[in-house]
Amino acid sequence: MIIIHVLSMIFIVLGLLVLAAAAVGVLRLPDFYTRSHAIGVTDTLGTLMILTGIAGIVGFGTACVKLVFLFLFIYLANPTVTHVLVRAALKSGLKPWTADAKKT
Repeated sequence: MIIIHVLSMIFIVLGLLVLAAAAVGVLRLPDFYTRSHAIGVTDTLGTLMILTGIAGIVGFGTACVKLVFLFLFIYLANPTVTHVLVRAALKSGLKPWTADAKKT
């Protein structure tokens, strides 16, 4: 029982670290496309790790089943929404950042 709680806390802390890395990526990366990539990849992983940790703490029951449905929704929706936003930005004419753009 105590091992499950320790593993759950490890998952939660690792998820928070991944989300912190995503926040740093959003602040440091140069354009919309690279920021979207940083958020799209790490946000899904960090959130899923936190939900796994919470599921370990609450144990098996209705709350855990709800967390699994939330897990599946985020796993499917987050990459899809990121893809749609980046595709819309590209179709609207937003140019990707290049190293040459920095010099001008």
